[in-house]
Amino acid sequence: MSHITSYSGEDIARLGKALYYKIQTQLESVENIGKLVAIDVDSGDYEIGDDLLVISSQLKARRPLAEMWAERIGFNAVYSVGGTLTRTVL
Repeated sequence: MSHITSYSGEDIARLGKALYYKIQTQLESVENIGKLVAIDVDSGDYEIGDDLLVISSQLKARRPLAEMWAERIGFNAVYSVGGTLTRTVL
C-alpha cells in the first residue's frame, strides 16, 4: 500500500506537539518518564515504549497510513547528539 504524505514536516511537528500537549497528563506518569511515544497526527492514536522502531511498527500495524510524530516523554528531545537531554517534568 503506498501513501504520499499530505503534510509537510512543519505540519507534522505542529500537529504532533499539539496532540502531545492535549494528552500530556495521561502520558507523563512516573512509569512513562523517559519512554518514547509515537503519535498518529490524524487519529491521535499512540504507542508508548522504549524502542522507537518497535512502537512505530506497532502504530503502523493499527494505522497503516499513520503520519507519525515522536516525543521522549518528559524531555525536550527524542535523542541527543553531542548534547544533553533536558527533562521538562519532575
